[in-house]
Amino acid sequence: MYHLLVVDDEVRIRSIIKKYAEFEGHTVTEAADGMEAVHLSRTTEFDLIIMDIMMPELDGFSACREIRKNSDVPIIMLSARGEEYDKINGFELGIDDYVVKPFSPKELMLRIEAVLKRIKNRSAANAKKENLVISLDGGGLRADVTARIVYIDDERVDMSPKEYDLFFYMLENRNIALSREKLISDVWGYDFFGDVRTLDTHIKLLRKSLGRYARMIVTLRGVGYRFEG
Repeated sequence: MYHLLVVDDEVRIRSIIKKYAEFEGHTVTEAADGMEAVHLSRTTEFDLIIMDIMMPELDGFSACREIRKNSDVPIIMLSARGEEYDKINGFELGIDDYVVKPFSPKELMLRIEAVLKRIKNRSAANAKKENLVISLDGGGLRADVTARIVYIDDERVDMSPKEYDLFFYMLENRNIALSREKLISDVWGYDFFGDVRTLDTHIKLLRKSLGRYARMIVTLRGVGYRFEG
């Protein structure tokens, strides 16, 4: 089905992920450190990379930064640390998901399927769409939905892939109250696992990217968020 690159300095972790991935029908290539992962990403085409953070030679963050210079391959980060700082750092580098160790292999498989399904569906939807541009605040905030480009005062705004997903979903559902569960389900593409911190972290990053338009994302206490525009 898919070709996965599993990067972790622990043989046991690689073995577990490979076992479950191959059971699902995927092909798995292994790497023991970030340097090896960067090299493999330059010479082999992968559908998705699963990468640990704490590794010898080159850590996961640095490896992700190098990979992103030449590829937008989906990346799921693994870490024994669940601090918000680490998640923000990863998402700013453009990872697609963040899984804290110890993790459920079955849940990891669901997240892999969700990431790849979402990307496939997005590509198919964009291929069918006519060019759609949404302008707000007299054109101060402008979004090319088809090309996935955002402008603020005619300056292009750089966002991580997940920020784009979240922003365009909220934009297309503006002025509607969106629960955290619905946002996780529709934007991340898998059933709600009960951890709203990932969503809240992305909202924080998105508000930072939107600058003076951060006010358009309204927090609904006890419910979720609404994009007002």
